[in-house]
Amino acid sequence: MKEKILQLLKEDDGFVSGQDISDRFGVSRTSIWKAIRQLEDMGYEIEAVRNRGYRLVSEPDLLTEERVEELLHTEWAGRSVLVCDSVDSTNNEVKRRAEDDAGEGLLVIGEEQTAGRGRRGRVWASKKGEGIFMSLLIRPKIDPGCASMLTLVMGLAVRDALEEICGEDSPDFRIKWPNDIVCDGKKVCGILTEMSAETDCINYVVIGVGINVHNPEFPEEIAGMATSVYQLTGRKICRAELVAACLRQFEQEYAVFLKTQDLSALMNRYNEYLINCGREVCVLDEHGDITGTARGINARGELLVETQEGERHIASGEVSVRGVYGYV
Repeated sequence: MKEKILQLLKEDDGFVSGQDISDRFGVSRTSIWKAIRQLEDMGYEIEAVRNRGYRLVSEPDLLTEERVEELLHTEWAGRSVLVCDSVDSTNNEVKRRAEDDAGEGLLVIGEEQTAGRGRRGRVWASKKGEGIFMSLLIRPKIDPGCASMLTLVMGLAVRDALEEICGEDSPDFRIKWPNDIVCDGKKVCGILTEMSAETDCINYVVIGVGINVHNPEFPEEIAGMATSVYQLTGRKICRAELVAACLRQFEQEYAVFLKTQDLSALMNRYNEYLINCGREVCVLDEHGDITGTARGINARGELLVETQEGERHIASGEVSVRGVYGYV
């Protein structure tokens, strides 16, 4: 019943009387009141005025399969969409379904992750209703050695999608190689790519994306290095629109990548947004840290670091990079 009442309120810009609702759906005023309370518990703001009825003031930013599918304008990315109210991690869910022969383009979104993680096993905070936690399944016919470049392709796509959705007054979103989107020196998005492969072929790749969207604040231990779209802009955006924009941008960038199976056609634009470029960085390597000046990426997606010993090519799957004096 609450769905029917909600649709009626959406269709009418003004007040809808309780009597009109009762007559239309054949329910009691008590049933209407209960449905209204249920909608308010879901985050809908509904004004109730005596002798006038009910009016929908605002809607919560819900991520639903129907809403995402309505906004998607892609050929294959998001071919099927699954939204989970709670999931251990969207990457895990996609991997389980990939093992059961799920088709390319499956998109899994979690309103909440109970075991979200980033690169190198780090925990990724995933509070319900605040962020976007999604994973995309692809089955690329490329050499397994090229798979790590897909993280960079998605990074470029997410950066462009954030700028698109934020509009003309968009903050200056930048890429921190290899897998973060940052703004004002803080992380707004992280990307985790995982692969199942044989010696010479890929079974599937899962690209997970976590974006801080509505977060008003962060725990003290990460507040100095994390930010959200809301903190950056002071306004709420539609998460479903951002999901759709990310997939649309990725599908375009991925098509360019597949033509050469490298980043030769994307690296100039990637380097344009690369916040590491021209900065002193510290490459955290298990064999010993490397300090030097980042000079951008090459066609293989490797970070070029100029050191006292010469230029080093750093592969994204092996290391993490930090600024010498901080996160970026």
